[in-house]
Amino acid sequence: MGFRESRGESSSRQRGASAKSIILFFGLLAVLAALSLGAGGYFAWREAQRPGPLTEDKIILLKSGSSVRAIANELGKEGAVRYPPLFIAAVRVKGDQGKIKAGEYNIPARASVLDIVDILVEGKSILHYLTAPEGLTTAQILRIVAADSTLVGDITLSPGEGELLPETYAFTRGETRDELIRTMMKAQDKLLDELWDNRALDLPYSTRKEAIILASIVEKETGVADERPHIASVFINRLKKGMRLESDPTIIYGLTKGEPLGRGLRVSEIHKATPYNTYIINGLPPTPICNPGRASIEAALNPANTDDLFFVADGTGGHVFSSNIADHNRNVAKWRRVEKAEENAGSAGGASPK
Repeated sequence: MGFRESRGESSSRQRGASAKSIILFFGLLAVLAALSLGAGGYFAWREAQRPGPLTEDKIILLKSGSSVRAIANELGKEGAVRYPPLFIAAVRVKGDQGKIKAGEYNIPARASVLDIVDILVEGKSILHYLTAPEGLTTAQILRIVAADSTLVGDITLSPGEGELLPETYAFTRGETRDELIRTMMKAQDKLLDELWDNRALDLPYSTRKEAIILASIVEKETGVADERPHIASVFINRLKKGMRLESDPTIIYGLTKGEPLGRGLRVSEIHKATPYNTYIINGLPPTPICNPGRASIEAALNPANTDDLFFVADGTGGHVFSSNIADHNRNVAKWRRVEKAEENAGSAGGASPK
């Protein structure tokens, strides 16, 4: 008589076989999935390295604050990448989330997805430049900023006179006008922080605003860089002695708020009372009369060591200085002869004596 299994034993063995089959099935699925993913990842990485679709260099603007997905979509729309999701995947695989920088970029022809990721991480976007010349009023500089077509947004800031540092500023397309103006204001604050503690000890003013007021007058009085410390010393010596500054540019600012007068001053204007007429008021005017550059600010904080109280144009674009009225009157007489000769030759006149 042969051995015969019981029904219970047979059922148990069948259940075990079924469980093994299920485990084997899902194991095979996992292996196939891994193989599939591996193959897909390999081909995706190859695609990310493949030369891109651009046939020539292209400038593309990626707006500030854009997500990686938005940047990928913009690159796809501009034809720089074939598959935006592949760009997103490449950024994640390389660990460059948070490193992508917005800006205006020149994407080279045939740049691969990986090339573009590296370009955007490096962040060397196209720079544009705006120059705010020394000696302009704040209103004049704001007009330059407003007219620049690479900047965006309206100007909502209202910086005071003399609060902007004249310089050439680099920025990227899409930067707002307010952002650039803030940069100009911060640049002046930074410069004053740098220079203030090294100022001369015996200055006749104690605030940064007063230093900028004096610097703005120096800026308007001469375009000769080497003269600025000497011009500053004249005005500072006058302030120390209680003499009026008698600066023509301050009169003009009181008449036009710094816009060009277009002619010489009249006698009536020299005697006209305004808060800026330093032929009439004592001390400094109430505000700067322009935005002075670094050299004029340095001159106001560290003037030349002189006893001079007067200067007058010398006919060559510079000035001649003197410490007493007798020498000054002789220098004025020389200037008047030069001025007369220029008038006879059809030339315009020059600066008034101080």
